[in-house]
Amino acid sequence: MNIVRFFIFSLCLSLFSSVLFSAENPPSSVNINTANAEVLSQVLSGVGASKARAIVTYRKTYGEFKSVDDLMAVKGIGESLINKNRSRIKTE
Repeated sequence: MNIVRFFIFSLCLSLFSSVLFSAENPPSSVNINTANAEVLSQVLSGVGASKARAIVTYRKTYGEFKSVDDLMAVKGIGESLINKNRSRIKTE
């Protein structure tokens, strides 16, 4: 009986660890045309919840971004922020 409990405990610990560590390691790049605000704020340096919501709102209002530089049309997003994140941003 103790072996069964140990096995179940080990399995639960393994599953919990994989969920915990995957949440701590956000993806290294993000598609600005599909990502939600939470993912945008996790992946993009200098983009907090407010700017991430602005990106999503702009996208819903005006359609998909054709290029990374189109982000400059979003209030609060400037050239330096885009250049800092250029390698992390995808549009397709």
